Amino acid sequence: MRIAVLGGTFNPLHKGHVMLAELACEKLGYDRVLFVPSYIPPHKIITAKMTAEDRLEMVRGFCEKEGSGRFLCEACEIERGGVSYTCDTLEYISEKYKNNIEGKPGFILGEESAAEFHKWKNPDRIADLADLVIARRKPGNLAAGVSENTPKGQFTGDFSRVFNSENFGYPFIELQNQEMKISSSEIRALIAEGGDWEKYLPRAVTEYIKGRKLYGY
Repeated sequence: MRIAVLGGTFNPLHKGHVMLAELACEKLGYDRVLFVPSYIPPHKIITAKMTAEDRLEMVRGFCEKEGSGRFLCEACEIERGGVSYTCDTLEYISEKYKNNIEGKPGFILGEESAAEFHKWKNPDRIADLADLVIARRKPGNLAAGVSENTPKGQFTGDFSRVFNSENFGYPFIELQNQEMKISSSEIRALIAEGGDWEKYLPRAVTEYIKGRKLYGY
């Protein structure tokens, strides 16, 4: 079985995330995609008032109800607590699935993350543990004046740096996806403002947000 890993805050999980997972299966031949919600992301501050448990349940509900069994929710980062470092997660996943996985897992990240990959904790180890799969990603345009979560530490933010594939320094696979014109922060703003937001989310996530009255719904 070939496994790909898609991590993030998923605040909330949206159809852009789903598109990447589907393409990883359809175009790159992965059998399963593990959605891994972070507990405390090392690269940004989660500005929305949202519990890790709610973010986890949105992802879990989606994976259980949609994806035809190809998508699995992996709760290891939230269960582990603390800062969620990718190198630790890939070590865990490689050990957990060692009897079932074919080759190295794929690790999906957007261009905006790849541009600062060299600043991550143990990037060389990450590249050893996984095949890096880089997806095209540009700023969304759903709601003017809405920014992504606040960057922290040495990181400059989602889209302030341009990914240069020639200077990346690590082998990678390019995921031939359409550029994502959608972001979780813009969706949160649409929900709070009573805008047209449901079309950007999987049904299971929409139902969870409505049931829990999240993001000012």
